Amino acid sequence: MADIRAFRGFRYDPTKAGALAELVAPPYDVIDAALQRTLYDLSPFNAIRVELTKDEPGDTETHNKYTRAGQTMRDWLAAGVVAQDTARSLYVYEQEFEAEGKTYTRRGFFARVRLEPFGTGRIFPHEQTLSGPKQDRLNLYRATNFNLSPVFGLYPDDGEVFARLEPLVRNSPPRVAKDHLGVTNRLWVVTDQAAISAVIGLMGPKPVFIADGHHRYETGLKYLEEQQAAGHVPDDEAPQNFCLMMLVGMADPGLIILPTHRLASGLPNLTAPQLRELLAGHFDLLDEPDALAAWEHVQMDGAQATLAFGTVADGKWLVAKLRDPAALDALAPDHSAEWRGLGVSILHRLVLEKLVKERYGEAKCRYVHLLKEVTDAVAANDCQLACLVPPATMDHVEAIAGNRETMPPKSTYFYPKLLTGLVFHSLKKD
Repeated sequence: MADIRAFRGFRYDPTKAGALAELVAPPYDVIDAALQRTLYDLSPFNAIRVELTKDEPGDTETHNKYTRAGQTMRDWLAAGVVAQDTARSLYVYEQEFEAEGKTYTRRGFFARVRLEPFGTGRIFPHEQTLSGPKQDRLNLYRATNFNLSPVFGLYPDDGEVFARLEPLVRNSPPRVAKDHLGVTNRLWVVTDQAAISAVIGLMGPKPVFIADGHHRYETGLKYLEEQQAAGHVPDDEAPQNFCLMMLVGMADPGLIILPTHRLASGLPNLTAPQLRELLAGHFDLLDEPDALAAWEHVQMDGAQATLAFGTVADGKWLVAKLRDPAALDALAPDHSAEWRGLGVSILHRLVLEKLVKERYGEAKCRYVHLLKEVTDAVAANDCQLACLVPPATMDHVEAIAGNRETMPPKSTYFYPKLLTGLVFHSLKKD
């Protein structure tokens, strides 16, 4: 069973640090240079200064952005800008946001979760990881000895877990921060031990599926190994054994997965007749007048096997529905039927890596989530082929991760991202 605990988190003291909206930042992997500068300018205490510290001229192996992040955190702790809570707590986190014209509210809670190697227990990944981001995060863990940003975990639930927290958070005011995307973020601290015990008891037998933060989770495992080898982990209760995780029930009405569309370049200027000829052997095809009509068709159909393509050279759109799922059997024999049935699997294994590659060469993909991003790229001739892909569902995540498989890269995009700076988890101090 997953081992989930309350913990004494470290949080900003508003009397010394200022307004929470000026202190929080997105996670490192969605911050570009412009946003980094903006966040730096918001406050000398903004979490960006530890989460994604600026490079500086003259940086060396011993004096660099990681060592600066470590010193910054130590300075904040010494000055009381960031201080540890006195009671072991769960931290309820609510995000109110808009996506594609609809308003949602997603709710969950921060906890300390025991690390376990993938494939050995009740924590399941669903995406592959890369070595570069893990090394970056490991350097930061070593320098700061903190989990600065949380892993995002999901658990099967009908609402019974959050029902134990609901009465407590509704009777107290939250700390609130509206971020740069217009998302309203609210945080409550729950110290009621009866409620905490009830939540931990209910969570005990549940599996946890990692939605986002795979690199951070695997980095936690590596950091734990290093700390054990150095003799710094006295027992199984030492904080290095755990990671900071936000836990959301899979039935939460605000839990949405945005599609991740592909903008393919590096190809000749494909036209709709050429694409039709390429796909006709495997797909039923239908012309649509524009990207919106094509996307609405995909959404109304609701099947993973229905994709849409825009040929930028002639501005045409068509919808393609795979006739026979067995077409993926020979292309991905080592994967499950659920994996082969994903829209992203069909797009990459059959369309881009076989049909397109054999005729026109290898495509390079850029990833976007909103239809407007697709239409803007098409209007600017930023790609040769626009590919609209239906989003994977929570059922897909649960089934594929439960098989101990990982989904193809960029299969899911859980929106919005969890903010960094609401609560920090020390890897040294319990």
